[in-house]
Amino acid sequence: MPGIPTVLFVCVHNAGRSQMAAGYLQTLAGGRIRVLSAGSEPADRINPAAVAVMAEEGIDITANAPRLLTPQSVRESEVVITMGCGDTCPIFPGKRYEDWDLDDPAGQDINTVRRIRDEIRLRVEGLVTELAP
Repeated sequence: MPGIPTVLFVCVHNAGRSQMAAGYLQTLAGGRIRVLSAGSEPADRINPAAVAVMAEEGIDITANAPRLLTPQSVRESEVVITMGCGDTCPIFPGKRYEDWDLDDPAGQDINTVRRIRDEIRLRVEGLVTELAP
């Protein structure tokens, strides 16, 4: 999509943090940013707590599925945001990389997952302001 920046969110299982971030970015950017998400070791399904807290925000991520991180998805992206995947994310010259230090929602109580969600929203809002003013 020419003229539209692409953002890739990456976490280990692509089941919590990256799915919440992708859901927020799709909603808040309103088509002005292309959104991808992936994981270095994708889970079988999205974390039910992540689905629940995003539903509280009116964002439905139930149709999403964890995907494997590929070099192609990194190549397609202008911005790659990692969330705990460490060195497994391929590095390509000319890409902007950010590492968001966020707790993993896996196995956490609902209030902790809400706190993680809210922190993700703040960061995504900043990204939207920067990439699609």
